[in-house]
Amino acid sequence: MATGTSPDVRPRPTTAPAAPPRRRRRSVLHPALWLPTVVAVLLVGAAWTAVAADQPYILPTLSEVGTTLLDDPALFVRNAGSTLQIALIGVAWGAGLAFVLALLMSEIPILRRAIMPLAVVLNVTPVIALAPALVVAFGFGMAPKVIVTAIITFFPVLINVTTGLRSVPPPVLHVFSTLHASRFEVLLRLRVPSSLPYTLAALRVVLPLSIVGAVVAEFVAAGSSSGLGTMIRNAASNAQLPHVYAAVACLAAMGVLMLAFTATVERRLLFWHESQQRTP
Repeated sequence: MATGTSPDVRPRPTTAPAAPPRRRRRSVLHPALWLPTVVAVLLVGAAWTAVAADQPYILPTLSEVGTTLLDDPALFVRNAGSTLQIALIGVAWGAGLAFVLALLMSEIPILRRAIMPLAVVLNVTPVIALAPALVVAFGFGMAPKVIVTAIITFFPVLINVTTGLRSVPPPVLHVFSTLHASRFEVLLRLRVPSSLPYTLAALRVVLPLSIVGAVVAEFVAAGSSSGLGTMIRNAASNAQLPHVYAAVACLAAMGVLMLAFTATVERRLLFWHESQQRTP
C-alpha cells in the first residue's frame, strides 16, 4: 500500500512580539532639566541688579541681602524655626480636620449639604479680619496664629478630598457591590485609595500655603515677638530693606523645600498612578 509523505508537524519557531521601547530617564545633569531654570534665575538676577542700582530705595542689591544673611544666620534660623512650627501645626490641624469632615460627608450626604456652604463662607471670609478677634479670644500666644494658618489651609484639602472620595468609577463600585462589601470596606479599600492623588495634590498646595498663613498671622497677631513675619514687619517699619528681603528669601527657601518634599512623597506613593507616568 502506497503511503504519502506525512506533513511536517514539527512546531515552527515563533517570533516573540517586540517589547515596547523603554523610556529612558533623563539624568539630572541633562541640560534640558537645569538649563532653563539657570537662565531664568540669571535673567531675574540681572533685572534685580539693574533696578537696585538705579532705585536703591526700592530694592537692595543682592550682595546686601547675602551679607545680611551671612552676618547673623542664627537670627534667621531661629525666626524661621518659629514660623515653620506655626505652619506645620496649623496645616496639621486644618488638613486633618478637613480630611475627617470629607470622610464623613462622603458617607452622609445630608452632612455634606450642611457643612459645605459653611466651608465656602469661611473660605471667602478675610482671615486678616478675624485675627484681632482671635487674639482677644485666645490670647497673645501661638494659638491665634495656628488657627489662622489652619483656616487658610482647610478649604483646599476639604474640596480635593471630597472630590477624590466621590470620583470612583461606577463599574468598580458595582464589583464591590457584587462582592457584598460593606460601606466601611468600600470606604477603606476603594474610596480612600482613589482619593489619594487628590489628597496629595491638595497637600502640595497647602504645605507651602501654610508658610503664607503663618506669616500673615505673625503680621496681624498682636504681641508676636518671633518669626520671619514679625521680623519683616519690624524691619519694614525701620526701612531695613536688606533684612526684609533676606527674610523673604528664607521664606521662599522654606516653601520650595516643602514643595519638593511633597512632590517626592507623591512620586513614592503614586508610582502606579497615570499622573506619575513619564512622557516620552
